Amino acid sequence: MISVEIFTNDRGMIAGYRVSGHSGTAARGQDIVCAGVSALTQSALLGIMEHLHRAVTYDIASGNLEMQLSDLPDDCTEAILRTMYMGLAEIEKISPKGIRIREVKG
Repeated sequence: MISVEIFTNDRGMIAGYRVSGHSGTAARGQDIVCAGVSALTQSALLGIMEHLHRAVTYDIASGNLEMQLSDLPDDCTEAILRTMYMGLAEIEKISPKGIRIREVKG
């Protein structure tokens, strides 16, 4: 199962996320749940770094991705990260055995 933790600040804005594991819903290379989660989370990271030019700390390894904003979230980072979160929630609806999302309030 893929575990997703969404880290929010005291204002409810997303400050980072951690993704770990594999969904196990299909063979490697054919797992659309893993592919969807990877596409959403990696696109969010790229959008924040390359489009918004925001500083982040991140770590990527097979089956794992962690990203934390270096500065406070703002409306632009929130738009990207909230869209990612909504996409992940839709994947969770169709594959509750493949992904679990948990919001961690900070």
